[in-house]
Amino acid sequence: MQNPSNPLIVQSDKTILLDVHAPLAEECRNALIPFAELERSPEHLHTYRLTPLSLWNAASAGFSSNHIIEVLEKYSRYPVPQPVSFWIEEISGRFGKLRMTAPDEADTSEDFEMLYLETSSIAVYKEIEASKKMKDLLFPKASKGVYRFALKLVDRGTVKQELLTLGWPVKDEVPLVDGEPLELELKPVCSSGKPFVVRDYQKQAARALVGDMGPGTGFGTVVLPCGAGKTIVGMEIMSLLKTSTLIVTTNISAVHQWIAELLDKTSLIKDQIAEYTGEEKEIKPVTIATYQILTWRPNPDSPYPHFSLFRKRPWGLIIYDEVHLLPAPVFRVTAELQAVRRVGLTATLVREDNCEGHVFSLVGPKRYDVPWKELETSGWIAEAECVEVRLDLPQEKQIEYAVAGTREKHKIASNNEQKIGIVELLIEKFSEERILVIGQYLEQLTIIAEKLKAPIITGKTPNAERDRIYGDFRAGKIRVLVVSKVANFAIDLPDASMAIQISGTFGSRQEEAQRLGRLLRPKTHKALFFTLITRNTVEEEFGTHRQKFLAEQGYDYKILRYTDSEQFMEQLIKEDIYNG
Repeated sequence: MQNPSNPLIVQSDKTILLDVHAPLAEECRNALIPFAELERSPEHLHTYRLTPLSLWNAASAGFSSNHIIEVLEKYSRYPVPQPVSFWIEEISGRFGKLRMTAPDEADTSEDFEMLYLETSSIAVYKEIEASKKMKDLLFPKASKGVYRFALKLVDRGTVKQELLTLGWPVKDEVPLVDGEPLELELKPVCSSGKPFVVRDYQKQAARALVGDMGPGTGFGTVVLPCGAGKTIVGMEIMSLLKTSTLIVTTNISAVHQWIAELLDKTSLIKDQIAEYTGEEKEIKPVTIATYQILTWRPNPDSPYPHFSLFRKRPWGLIIYDEVHLLPAPVFRVTAELQAVRRVGLTATLVREDNCEGHVFSLVGPKRYDVPWKELETSGWIAEAECVEVRLDLPQEKQIEYAVAGTREKHKIASNNEQKIGIVELLIEKFSEERILVIGQYLEQLTIIAEKLKAPIITGKTPNAERDRIYGDFRAGKIRVLVVSKVANFAIDLPDASMAIQISGTFGSRQEEAQRLGRLLRPKTHKALFFTLITRNTVEEEFGTHRQKFLAEQGYDYKILRYTDSEQFMEQLIKEDIYNG
Protein backbone atom coordinates (compact mmCIF):
# COMPACT_ATOMS: atom_id res chain seq x y z
CA MET A 1 0.00 0.00 0.00
CA GLN A 2 1.45 3.37 -1.04
CA ASN A 3 1.08 6.73 0.68
CA PRO A 4 2.77 9.43 -1.46
CA SER A 5 2.61 12.04 1.33
CA ASN A 6 4.69 9.94 3.76
CA PRO A 7 8.31 11.08 4.32
CA LEU A 8 10.24 7.78 4.26
CA ILE A 9 11.55 5.51 1.54
CA VAL A 10 12.94 2.30 3.04
CA GLN A 11 15.36 0.54 0.69
CA SER A 12 16.48 -3.07 0.61
CA ASP A 13 20.14 -2.13 1.29
CA LYS A 14 18.98 -0.97 4.75
CA THR A 15 19.24 2.71 3.91
CA ILE A 16 16.31 4.99 4.65
CA LEU A 17 15.60 8.18 2.72
CA LEU A 18 13.80 10.97 4.56
CA ASP A 19 12.06 13.62 2.44
CA VAL A 20 12.56 16.70 4.61
CA HIS A 21 9.71 18.54 2.84
CA ALA A 22 7.04 15.93 3.61
CA PRO A 23 4.36 16.91 6.17
CA LEU A 24 5.45 14.40 8.84
CA ALA A 25 9.22 14.79 8.30
CA GLU A 26 10.05 16.30 11.72
CA GLU A 27 7.90 13.81 13.61
CA CYS A 28 9.47 10.98 11.61
CA ARG A 29 13.02 12.23 12.24
CA ASN A 30 12.42 12.06 15.99
CA ALA A 31 11.00 8.55 15.68
CA LEU A 32 14.11 7.37 13.77
CA ILE A 33 16.63 8.65 16.34
CA PRO A 34 16.54 5.60 18.67
CA PHE A 35 17.41 3.04 15.99
CA ALA A 36 18.86 4.61 12.79
CA GLU A 37 22.11 6.46 12.06
CA LEU A 38 22.28 9.51 9.82
CA GLU A 39 24.76 9.16 6.94
CA ARG A 40 24.15 12.02 4.51
CA SER A 41 22.05 15.15 4.73
CA PRO A 42 21.86 17.34 1.64
CA GLU A 43 19.01 19.78 1.13
CA HIS A 44 16.05 17.55 0.27
CA LEU A 45 16.65 13.88 1.07
CA HIS A 46 18.48 12.74 4.19
CA THR A 47 19.94 9.23 4.23
CA TYR A 48 19.80 7.08 7.36
CA ARG A 49 21.15 3.57 7.77
CA LEU A 50 20.12 0.68 9.98
CA THR A 51 23.17 -0.99 11.55
CA PRO A 52 23.55 -3.81 14.07
CA LEU A 53 24.87 -1.35 16.68
CA SER A 54 21.96 1.06 16.14
CA LEU A 55 19.47 -1.80 16.55
CA TRP A 56 21.22 -3.13 19.67
CA ASN A 57 21.23 0.33 21.24
CA ALA A 58 17.50 0.45 20.56
CA ALA A 59 16.95 -3.04 21.98
CA SER A 60 18.87 -2.21 25.16
CA ALA A 61 16.66 0.87 25.60
CA GLY A 62 13.53 -1.28 25.33
CA PHE A 63 12.61 -0.74 21.66
CA SER A 64 11.51 -4.04 20.17
CA SER A 65 11.93 -5.11 16.55
CA ASN A 66 8.14 -4.89 16.21
CA HIS A 67 8.24 -1.23 17.30
CA ILE A 68 11.00 -0.43 14.78
CA ILE A 69 9.15 -2.11 11.94
CA GLU A 70 5.90 -0.37 12.93
CA VAL A 71 7.65 3.03 12.80
CA LEU A 72 9.03 2.29 9.33
CA GLU A 73 5.65 1.08 8.09
CA LYS A 74 3.85 4.10 9.59
CA TYR A 75 6.03 6.67 7.81
CA SER A 76 7.07 4.76 4.68
CA ARG A 77 5.86 6.01 1.31
CA TYR A 78 6.09 2.50 -0.16
CA PRO A 79 5.88 -0.97 1.41
CA VAL A 80 8.87 -1.78 3.62
CA PRO A 81 10.93 -4.49 1.81
CA GLN A 82 10.31 -7.84 3.44
CA PRO A 83 14.05 -8.69 3.70
CA VAL A 84 14.61 -5.51 5.72
CA SER A 85 11.87 -6.39 8.21
CA PHE A 86 13.27 -9.91 8.45
CA TRP A 87 16.81 -8.58 9.04
CA ILE A 88 15.60 -6.17 11.74
CA GLU A 89 13.93 -9.06 13.58
CA GLU A 90 17.04 -11.25 13.24
CA ILE A 91 19.61 -8.63 14.31
CA SER A 92 17.48 -7.14 17.10
CA GLY A 93 16.88 -10.67 18.34
CA ARG A 94 20.60 -11.16 18.90
CA PHE A 95 20.45 -8.78 21.86
CA GLY A 96 19.53 -10.93 24.85
CA LYS A 97 20.53 -14.25 23.24
CA LEU A 98 23.71 -14.06 25.33
CA ARG A 99 23.30 -13.24 29.00
CA MET A 100 26.09 -12.66 31.49
CA THR A 101 25.10 -13.82 34.97
CA ALA A 102 26.60 -14.27 38.44
CA PRO A 103 27.18 -17.69 39.98
CA ASP A 104 24.31 -19.23 41.92
CA GLU A 105 24.65 -19.60 45.67
CA ALA A 106 24.74 -23.36 45.14
CA ASP A 107 27.90 -23.11 43.04
CA THR A 108 31.13 -24.32 44.60
CA SER A 109 33.70 -21.91 46.01
CA GLU A 110 36.04 -22.48 43.04
CA ASP A 111 33.64 -20.34 41.03
CA PHE A 112 33.76 -17.41 43.44
CA GLU A 113 35.81 -15.28 41.03
CA MET A 114 33.90 -16.53 37.98
CA LEU A 115 30.88 -15.37 36.00
CA TYR A 116 28.71 -17.19 33.48
CA LEU A 117 27.85 -16.51 29.86
CA GLU A 118 24.60 -18.27 29.01
CA THR A 119 22.46 -18.91 25.96
CA SER A 120 19.48 -21.12 25.22
CA SER A 121 20.70 -21.61 21.62
CA ILE A 122 23.02 -24.54 20.86
CA ALA A 123 23.95 -22.87 17.54
CA VAL A 124 25.09 -19.67 19.26
CA TYR A 125 26.95 -21.71 21.87
CA LYS A 126 28.80 -23.72 19.21
CA GLU A 127 29.67 -20.60 17.19
CA ILE A 128 31.27 -18.96 20.20
CA GLU A 129 32.96 -22.18 21.28
CA ALA A 130 34.58 -22.39 17.82
CA SER A 131 35.92 -18.82 17.94
CA LYS A 132 39.70 -18.65 18.31
CA LYS A 133 39.36 -15.22 19.94
CA MET A 134 37.30 -16.67 22.79
CA LYS A 135 39.38 -19.82 23.48
CA ASP A 136 41.42 -18.26 26.29
CA LEU A 137 38.52 -16.26 27.75
CA LEU A 138 35.60 -18.71 27.94
CA PHE A 139 35.45 -22.21 29.41
CA PRO A 140 32.54 -24.59 28.66
CA LYS A 141 30.54 -25.33 31.78
CA ALA A 142 27.93 -28.06 31.95
CA SER A 143 24.49 -26.98 33.15
CA LYS A 144 20.97 -28.37 32.97
CA GLY A 145 18.70 -26.73 30.40
CA VAL A 146 21.12 -23.96 29.41
CA TYR A 147 24.34 -23.72 27.42
CA ARG A 148 26.92 -22.05 29.56
CA PHE A 149 30.52 -20.81 29.61
CA ALA A 150 32.45 -19.73 32.66
CA LEU A 151 34.69 -16.67 32.51
CA LYS A 152 37.02 -14.95 34.93
CA LEU A 153 35.53 -11.99 36.72
CA VAL A 154 38.40 -9.76 35.51
CA ASP A 155 37.59 -10.62 31.86
CA ARG A 156 34.00 -9.42 32.08
CA GLY A 157 34.52 -6.30 29.92
CA THR A 158 36.96 -7.89 27.49
CA VAL A 159 34.53 -10.73 26.77
CA LYS A 160 31.71 -8.28 26.05
CA GLN A 161 33.98 -6.27 23.77
CA GLU A 162 35.18 -9.31 21.82
CA LEU A 163 31.71 -10.80 21.46
CA LEU A 164 30.39 -7.52 20.06
CA THR A 165 32.97 -7.76 17.26
CA LEU A 166 31.63 -11.28 16.54
CA GLY A 167 28.13 -9.86 16.20
CA TRP A 168 26.79 -11.05 19.54
CA PRO A 169 26.04 -8.26 22.02
CA VAL A 170 25.92 -9.40 25.63
CA LYS A 171 23.05 -8.55 27.95
CA ASP A 172 24.92 -8.05 31.21
CA GLU A 173 22.76 -9.14 34.15
CA VAL A 174 25.49 -9.46 36.75
CA PRO A 175 24.59 -7.38 39.82
CA LEU A 176 26.79 -4.34 40.36
CA VAL A 177 28.73 -3.82 43.57
CA ASP A 178 27.53 -1.11 45.93
CA GLY A 179 30.26 1.41 46.64
CA GLU A 180 31.06 3.42 49.74
CA PRO A 181 27.90 5.27 50.92
CA LEU A 182 27.82 9.06 50.62
CA GLU A 183 24.94 11.24 51.76
CA LEU A 184 24.15 13.67 49.00
CA GLU A 185 21.11 15.82 48.23
CA LEU A 186 20.39 18.42 45.57
CA LYS A 187 19.59 21.86 46.94
CA PRO A 188 16.28 23.58 46.16
CA VAL A 189 18.20 26.88 46.17
CA CYS A 190 21.78 27.14 44.91
CA SER A 191 24.51 28.54 47.12
CA SER A 192 24.57 31.44 44.67
CA GLY A 193 20.95 32.20 45.70
CA LYS A 194 19.22 31.07 42.50
CA PRO A 195 16.34 28.57 42.65
CA PHE A 196 17.40 25.12 41.40
CA VAL A 197 14.97 22.77 39.66
CA VAL A 198 16.00 19.61 37.82
CA ARG A 199 14.21 19.57 34.47
CA ASP A 200 11.92 16.67 33.54
CA TYR A 201 14.20 15.35 30.78
CA GLN A 202 17.20 15.48 33.14
CA LYS A 203 15.26 13.37 35.67
CA GLN A 204 14.20 10.96 32.91
CA ALA A 205 17.81 10.59 31.73
CA ALA A 206 19.02 9.84 35.28
CA ARG A 207 16.18 7.36 35.89
CA ALA A 208 16.88 5.62 32.57
CA LEU A 209 20.44 5.02 33.76
CA VAL A 210 19.77 4.05 37.37
CA GLY A 211 16.74 1.88 36.58
CA ASP A 212 15.43 -0.23 39.45
CA MET A 213 18.95 -0.94 40.80
CA GLY A 214 18.53 -4.55 39.66
CA PRO A 215 20.67 -6.62 37.27
CA GLY A 216 21.15 -5.03 33.86
CA THR A 217 20.76 -1.47 35.16
CA GLY A 218 23.17 1.17 36.42
CA PHE A 219 25.42 1.54 33.38
CA GLY A 220 25.09 3.25 30.01
CA THR A 221 25.38 6.45 28.03
CA VAL A 222 23.24 9.60 28.14
CA VAL A 223 23.20 11.75 25.00
CA LEU A 224 22.12 15.36 25.50
CA PRO A 225 23.01 18.57 23.62
CA CYS A 226 25.67 20.92 24.95
CA GLY A 227 23.85 23.47 27.08
CA ALA A 228 21.13 20.99 28.10
CA GLY A 229 22.69 20.34 31.51
CA LYS A 230 24.57 17.03 31.29
CA THR A 231 26.41 17.98 34.50
CA ILE A 232 23.04 18.24 36.27
CA VAL A 233 22.10 14.78 34.97
CA GLY A 234 25.33 13.50 36.52
CA MET A 235 24.51 15.18 39.83
CA GLU A 236 20.95 13.79 39.76
CA ILE A 237 22.39 10.28 39.29
CA MET A 238 24.75 10.90 42.22
CA SER A 239 21.81 12.00 44.40
CA LEU A 240 19.87 8.83 43.48
CA LEU A 241 22.77 6.45 44.16
CA LYS A 242 24.29 8.29 47.18
CA THR A 243 27.71 6.72 46.79
CA SER A 244 31.37 7.67 46.47
CA THR A 245 31.89 8.95 42.91
CA LEU A 246 34.82 9.30 40.52
CA ILE A 247 34.29 11.83 37.71
CA VAL A 248 36.66 11.85 34.73
CA THR A 249 36.60 14.86 32.41
CA THR A 250 38.58 16.55 29.66
CA ASN A 251 40.72 19.27 31.23
CA ILE A 252 41.50 21.14 34.44
CA SER A 253 39.05 23.95 33.68
CA ALA A 254 36.29 21.33 33.40
CA VAL A 255 37.45 19.81 36.72
CA HIS A 256 37.10 23.20 38.41
CA GLN A 257 33.72 23.69 36.76
CA TRP A 258 32.45 20.35 38.15
CA ILE A 259 33.70 21.28 41.63
CA ALA A 260 31.96 24.68 41.47
CA GLU A 261 28.70 23.10 40.31
CA LEU A 262 28.77 20.43 43.03
CA LEU A 263 29.37 23.02 45.75
CA ASP A 264 26.69 25.31 44.33
CA LYS A 265 23.92 22.75 43.79
CA THR A 266 24.49 19.83 46.16
CA SER A 267 24.85 19.31 49.89
CA LEU A 268 28.52 18.32 49.47
CA ILE A 269 31.08 20.46 51.27
CA LYS A 270 34.59 21.34 50.12
CA ASP A 271 36.24 18.69 52.32
CA GLN A 272 34.32 15.95 50.48
CA ILE A 273 35.51 16.90 46.97
CA ALA A 274 39.01 16.44 45.58
CA GLU A 275 40.88 17.31 42.39
CA TYR A 276 43.15 14.69 40.79
CA THR A 277 45.10 16.44 38.03
CA GLY A 278 48.60 17.44 37.04
CA GLU A 279 48.35 20.21 39.64
CA GLU A 280 46.76 18.44 42.62
CA LYS A 281 46.40 14.76 43.47
CA GLU A 282 43.97 14.30 46.33
CA ILE A 283 41.38 11.55 46.71
CA LYS A 284 38.10 12.14 48.59
CA PRO A 285 34.54 10.72 48.47
CA VAL A 286 33.96 12.69 45.24
CA THR A 287 37.08 12.97 43.09
CA ILE A 288 37.31 14.70 39.71
CA ALA A 289 40.22 13.71 37.42
CA THR A 290 41.29 14.44 33.86
CA TYR A 291 41.75 11.88 31.10
CA GLN A 292 45.16 13.45 30.55
CA ILE A 293 46.52 12.56 34.00
CA LEU A 294 45.12 9.03 33.79
CA THR A 295 46.80 8.37 30.44
CA TRP A 296 50.16 9.89 31.43
CA ARG A 297 53.16 7.58 31.77
CA PRO A 298 56.91 8.23 31.97
CA ASN A 299 57.65 6.54 28.63
CA PRO A 300 55.76 4.54 25.98
CA ASP A 301 56.67 1.18 27.55
CA SER A 302 55.78 2.10 31.13
CA PRO A 303 52.54 1.19 32.89
CA TYR A 304 50.02 3.95 33.59
CA PRO A 305 50.82 4.95 37.20
CA HIS A 306 47.59 6.87 37.79
CA PHE A 307 45.28 4.01 36.78
CA SER A 308 45.46 3.07 40.47
CA LEU A 309 43.02 5.93 41.09
CA PHE A 310 40.24 3.66 39.82
CA ARG A 311 40.94 1.30 42.75
CA LYS A 312 41.93 3.76 45.50
CA ARG A 313 38.42 3.86 46.93
CA PRO A 314 35.36 1.60 46.71
CA TRP A 315 33.75 3.83 44.09
CA GLY A 316 30.05 3.28 43.64
CA LEU A 317 29.79 5.40 40.50
CA ILE A 318 32.12 6.51 37.72
CA ILE A 319 31.04 9.38 35.46
CA TYR A 320 32.82 9.64 32.10
CA ASP A 321 32.26 13.22 30.97
CA GLU A 322 32.44 13.70 27.17
CA VAL A 323 32.53 9.90 26.85
CA HIS A 324 32.93 10.08 23.06
CA LEU A 325 36.51 11.25 23.77
CA LEU A 326 37.36 8.26 25.97
CA PRO A 327 41.05 7.53 25.22
CA ALA A 328 42.07 4.00 24.23
CA PRO A 329 44.08 3.40 27.45
CA VAL A 330 41.04 4.34 29.54
CA PHE A 331 38.97 1.87 27.51
CA ARG A 332 41.43 -0.74 28.76
CA VAL A 333 40.86 0.04 32.44
CA THR A 334 37.12 0.48 31.81
CA ALA A 335 37.06 -3.13 30.61
CA GLU A 336 38.14 -4.14 34.13
CA LEU A 337 35.63 -1.88 35.93
CA GLN A 338 32.48 -3.73 34.99
CA ALA A 339 31.23 -4.18 38.56
CA VAL A 340 30.94 -0.41 39.12
CA ARG A 341 27.91 1.67 38.16
CA ARG A 342 29.00 4.00 35.38
CA VAL A 343 27.59 6.60 33.04
CA GLY A 344 28.95 8.25 29.92
CA LEU A 345 27.78 11.80 29.23
CA THR A 346 28.04 13.20 25.71
CA ALA A 347 26.45 15.47 23.13
CA THR A 348 27.19 13.00 20.33
CA LEU A 349 28.28 9.37 20.23
CA VAL A 350 30.06 10.00 16.93
CA ARG A 351 33.70 8.89 17.13
CA GLU A 352 35.95 9.59 14.19
CA ASP A 353 37.82 6.31 14.95
CA ASN A 354 34.54 4.32 14.68
CA CYS A 355 34.93 2.96 18.24
CA GLU A 356 31.30 3.56 19.24
CA GLY A 357 31.10 -0.19 19.86
CA HIS A 358 33.67 0.09 22.65
CA VAL A 359 31.49 2.68 24.38
CA PHE A 360 28.48 0.35 23.97
CA SER A 361 30.19 -2.74 25.38
CA LEU A 362 32.38 -1.21 28.11
CA VAL A 363 30.59 1.88 29.41
CA GLY A 364 27.12 0.77 28.39
CA PRO A 365 24.46 1.20 25.71
CA LYS A 366 22.67 4.44 25.00
CA ARG A 367 20.04 4.78 27.71
CA TYR A 368 18.67 8.21 26.87
CA ASP A 369 18.73 10.53 23.88
CA VAL A 370 16.65 13.56 23.04
CA PRO A 371 16.64 15.53 19.77
CA TRP A 372 18.37 18.90 19.93
CA LYS A 373 15.47 20.52 18.09
CA GLU A 374 12.98 19.18 20.63
CA LEU A 375 14.84 20.92 23.46
CA GLU A 376 15.13 24.06 21.34
CA THR A 377 11.37 24.09 20.74
CA SER A 378 10.79 23.69 24.49
CA GLY A 379 13.10 26.63 25.20
CA TRP A 380 15.68 24.56 27.11
CA ILE A 381 18.44 25.36 24.62
CA ALA A 382 18.85 28.37 22.34
CA GLU A 383 17.71 28.53 18.74
CA ALA A 384 20.75 28.74 16.47
CA GLU A 385 21.42 30.10 12.98
CA CYS A 386 24.30 28.32 11.22
CA VAL A 387 26.05 30.27 8.46
CA GLU A 388 28.94 29.16 6.26
CA VAL A 389 30.94 31.96 4.65
CA ARG A 390 32.98 30.95 1.60
CA LEU A 391 35.87 33.10 0.43
CA ASP A 392 38.58 32.81 -2.22
CA LEU A 393 42.19 31.83 -1.63
CA PRO A 394 44.47 34.79 -2.44
CA GLN A 395 46.02 34.43 -5.88
CA GLU A 396 49.57 34.47 -4.52
CA LYS A 397 48.78 31.34 -2.44
CA GLN A 398 47.15 29.30 -5.20
CA ILE A 399 50.35 27.77 -6.67
CA GLU A 400 51.65 26.92 -3.19
CA TYR A 401 48.31 25.26 -2.42
CA ALA A 402 48.23 23.33 -5.71
CA VAL A 403 51.55 21.54 -5.10
CA ALA A 404 51.10 20.91 -1.34
CA GLY A 405 50.21 17.61 0.33
CA THR A 406 46.74 17.09 1.86
CA ARG A 407 47.69 18.12 5.40
CA GLU A 408 49.56 21.19 4.19
CA LYS A 409 46.65 22.06 1.86
CA HIS A 410 44.36 22.10 4.90
CA LYS A 411 46.73 24.41 6.78
CA ILE A 412 47.07 26.84 3.85
CA ALA A 413 43.27 26.99 3.34
CA SER A 414 42.58 27.34 7.07
CA ASN A 415 45.10 30.16 7.46
CA ASN A 416 43.65 32.17 4.57
CA GLU A 417 44.57 35.71 5.67
CA GLN A 418 41.29 37.12 4.30
CA LYS A 419 39.50 35.42 7.19
CA ILE A 420 40.96 37.96 9.60
CA GLY A 421 39.19 40.86 7.87
CA ILE A 422 35.87 38.97 7.94
CA VAL A 423 36.27 38.28 11.66
CA GLU A 424 36.89 41.97 12.32
CA LEU A 425 33.86 42.95 10.21
CA LEU A 426 31.52 40.49 11.97
CA ILE A 427 32.67 41.61 15.43
CA GLU A 428 32.18 45.26 14.49
CA LYS A 429 28.70 44.75 13.03
CA PHE A 430 27.39 42.38 15.72
CA SER A 431 28.38 44.73 18.51
CA GLU A 432 25.78 43.47 21.01
CA GLU A 433 26.87 39.83 20.86
CA ARG A 434 29.21 37.97 23.22
CA ILE A 435 31.57 36.34 20.71
CA LEU A 436 33.93 33.35 20.65
CA VAL A 437 36.51 33.19 17.84
CA ILE A 438 37.49 29.53 17.55
CA GLY A 439 40.30 27.96 15.55
CA GLN A 440 43.00 25.33 15.35
CA TYR A 441 46.21 27.10 14.29
CA LEU A 442 47.87 29.02 17.11
CA GLU A 443 49.77 31.50 14.95
CA GLN A 444 46.54 32.53 13.21
CA LEU A 445 44.70 32.82 16.53
CA THR A 446 47.50 34.91 18.03
CA ILE A 447 47.40 37.37 15.09
CA ILE A 448 43.59 37.68 15.40
CA ALA A 449 43.77 38.19 19.18
CA GLU A 450 46.32 40.96 18.74
CA LYS A 451 44.25 42.69 16.06
CA LEU A 452 41.08 42.46 18.16
CA LYS A 453 42.92 43.31 21.41
CA ALA A 454 41.10 40.29 22.84
CA PRO A 455 42.35 37.68 25.35
CA ILE A 456 43.36 34.29 23.96
CA ILE A 457 43.21 30.81 25.52
CA THR A 458 45.35 27.99 24.08
CA GLY A 459 46.87 24.81 25.44
CA LYS A 460 49.82 26.89 26.69
CA THR A 461 47.65 29.19 28.81
CA PRO A 462 48.23 28.42 32.53
CA ASN A 463 45.16 26.93 34.17
CA ALA A 464 44.77 29.74 36.68
CA GLU A 465 44.84 32.24 33.81
CA ARG A 466 42.27 30.19 31.85
CA ASP A 467 39.91 30.16 34.81
CA ARG A 468 40.32 33.92 35.27
CA ILE A 469 39.62 34.68 31.59
CA TYR A 470 36.61 32.32 31.48
CA GLY A 471 35.34 34.00 34.64
CA ASP A 472 35.73 37.49 33.12
CA PHE A 473 33.83 36.36 30.01
CA ARG A 474 30.99 34.94 32.12
CA ALA A 475 30.89 38.15 34.16
CA GLY A 476 30.61 40.32 31.03
CA LYS A 477 34.00 41.99 31.47
CA ILE A 478 35.10 40.52 28.11
CA ARG A 479 32.93 40.66 24.96
CA VAL A 480 35.26 38.80 22.56
CA LEU A 481 37.34 35.76 23.45
CA VAL A 482 39.75 33.91 21.13
CA VAL A 483 40.07 30.19 21.89
CA SER A 484 41.84 27.17 20.45
CA LYS A 485 40.39 23.67 20.49
CA VAL A 486 41.08 23.45 24.26
CA ALA A 487 37.71 25.20 24.70
CA ASN A 488 35.82 22.60 22.63
CA PHE A 489 34.91 20.42 25.57
CA ALA A 490 33.16 20.65 28.93
CA ILE A 491 33.46 24.42 29.28
CA ASP A 492 30.39 26.34 30.36
CA LEU A 493 30.23 29.83 28.81
CA PRO A 494 26.49 30.48 29.16
CA ASP A 495 26.46 34.02 27.80
CA ALA A 496 28.25 33.27 24.52
CA SER A 497 25.76 34.18 21.79
CA MET A 498 27.91 34.05 18.65
CA ALA A 499 30.86 31.96 17.45
CA ILE A 500 33.14 32.49 14.48
CA GLN A 501 34.87 29.26 13.51
CA ILE A 502 37.97 30.06 11.44
CA SER A 503 39.44 26.55 11.24
CA GLY A 504 38.69 23.04 12.41
CA THR A 505 40.10 19.53 12.78
CA PHE A 506 39.79 17.80 9.41
CA GLY A 507 36.01 17.64 9.26
CA SER A 508 35.34 16.37 12.78
CA ARG A 509 31.60 16.11 13.54
CA GLN A 510 32.46 15.79 17.24
CA GLU A 511 34.12 19.17 17.09
CA GLU A 512 31.18 20.76 15.27
CA ALA A 513 28.84 19.48 17.98
CA GLN A 514 30.99 20.87 20.77
CA ARG A 515 31.61 24.25 19.16
CA LEU A 516 27.95 24.82 18.36
CA GLY A 517 27.19 23.70 21.90
CA ARG A 518 29.13 26.64 23.34
CA LEU A 519 26.19 28.83 22.20
CA LEU A 520 23.17 26.80 23.21
CA ARG A 521 22.47 27.95 26.73
CA PRO A 522 18.95 29.45 26.71
CA LYS A 523 18.83 33.12 25.66
CA THR A 524 16.30 35.65 24.45
CA HIS A 525 17.46 35.69 20.83
CA LYS A 526 18.87 33.38 18.20
CA ALA A 527 22.52 32.33 18.56
CA LEU A 528 24.78 32.76 15.52
CA PHE A 529 27.36 30.18 14.42
CA PHE A 530 29.60 31.35 11.55
CA THR A 531 32.11 29.07 9.82
CA LEU A 532 34.70 30.57 7.44
CA ILE A 533 35.67 28.24 4.58
CA THR A 534 38.15 28.74 1.72
CA ARG A 535 36.44 27.89 -1.59
CA ASN A 536 37.63 25.08 -3.88
CA THR A 537 39.97 23.62 -1.25
CA VAL A 538 40.04 20.57 1.03
CA GLU A 539 38.59 22.83 3.71
CA GLU A 540 35.37 22.95 1.73
CA GLU A 541 35.29 19.16 1.61
CA PHE A 542 35.97 18.84 5.34
CA GLY A 543 33.35 21.50 6.04
CA THR A 544 30.73 19.45 4.20
CA HIS A 545 31.56 16.46 6.41
CA ARG A 546 31.17 18.53 9.60
CA GLN A 547 27.84 19.90 8.41
CA LYS A 548 26.41 16.38 8.55
CA PHE A 549 26.20 16.81 12.28
CA LEU A 550 24.19 20.03 12.00
CA ALA A 551 21.72 18.44 9.62
CA GLU A 552 21.49 15.34 11.83
CA GLN A 553 20.26 17.56 14.64
CA GLY A 554 17.74 19.27 12.36
CA TYR A 555 19.62 22.53 11.82
CA ASP A 556 19.44 24.34 8.51
CA TYR A 557 22.49 26.31 7.49
CA LYS A 558 23.02 29.08 5.00
CA ILE A 559 26.00 29.47 2.68
CA LEU A 560 27.16 32.98 1.79
CA ARG A 561 29.86 34.03 -0.66
CA TYR A 562 32.34 36.72 0.41
CA THR A 563 33.88 38.94 -2.24
CA ASP A 564 33.99 42.29 -0.44
CA SER A 565 32.56 43.75 2.76
CA GLU A 566 29.75 45.73 1.10
CA GLN A 567 28.48 42.76 -0.89
CA PHE A 568 28.78 40.52 2.19
CA MET A 569 26.74 42.84 4.39
CA GLU A 570 24.04 43.00 1.72
CA GLN A 571 23.81 39.20 1.84
CA LEU A 572 23.57 39.18 5.64
CA ILE A 573 20.70 41.66 5.48
CA LYS A 574 18.96 39.82 2.61
CA GLU A 575 19.13 36.49 4.49
CA ASP A 576 17.77 38.17 7.63
CA ILE A 577 20.95 37.36 9.59
CA TYR A 578 21.79 41.00 10.26
CA ASN A 579 19.21 43.74 10.70
CA GLY A 580 21.55 46.70 11.16
